[in-house]
Amino acid sequence: MNIRPLYDRLIVKRVEQQRKTASGIVIPDSAAEKPEYGEVIAVGSGKLLQDGTQRPLELKVGDRVLFGKYAGQTVKLDGEEVLVLREEDVMAILEEGQGELRKAA
Repeated sequence: MNIRPLYDRLIVKRVEQQRKTASGIVIPDSAAEKPEYGEVIAVGSGKLLQDGTQRPLELKVGDRVLFGKYAGQTVKLDGEEVLVLREEDVMAILEEGQGELRKAA
């Protein structure tokens, strides 16, 4: 299914985390936290400004982004869970070569 978000919204697919601890213990899905980063799979046309013009989004399809734990709305699309966010909910773009993101202790 094709999806096109409106205005300053974007669709993000969460990136799966490692489901195993350093000692090799497998973490079940029910106990694992959802990742707070993902890949942009669709973007809207831009933010509608008060003067009626549209400012294009800085994000593009394929960007890997970092977002807040409770940001956006989770929806099922073709049986897969995705997140609908506003551009302002994105905290950072993860650049290539940054390595794997790990949660702070």
